[in-house]
Amino acid sequence: MSRIVTTLIHGSVLDDDTEITLVELCQACSVHEDDVRVWVSEGVLHPSAEPGQPMRFRGAALRRARVAVRLTRDLEINTAGVALALDLLDEINELRARLARAGV
Repeated sequence: MSRIVTTLIHGSVLDDDTEITLVELCQACSVHEDDVRVWVSEGVLHPSAEPGQPMRFRGAALRRARVAVRLTRDLEINTAGVALALDLLDEINELRARLARAGV
């Protein structure tokens, strides 16, 4: 007799205007707050709140954080390397968008 396994995926869709707290970001990415603070200090993530205010992040930061987690855990890239890789990925995406707008 075969068994059918069903996997439920729980999640939320965040647009770039939605803000989440540091704790929510950490929970969504399964990462420790200290890691996020290091990423902020190294320019990997950019909180939307003013300095001195509790950190808040927009949807784009959540996507960046998830990629940063994969680069760090799966490829063992250090924080500076993660920042560089993410910046290069952003640049590639921007160039692709320009090409698409130009119809190339």
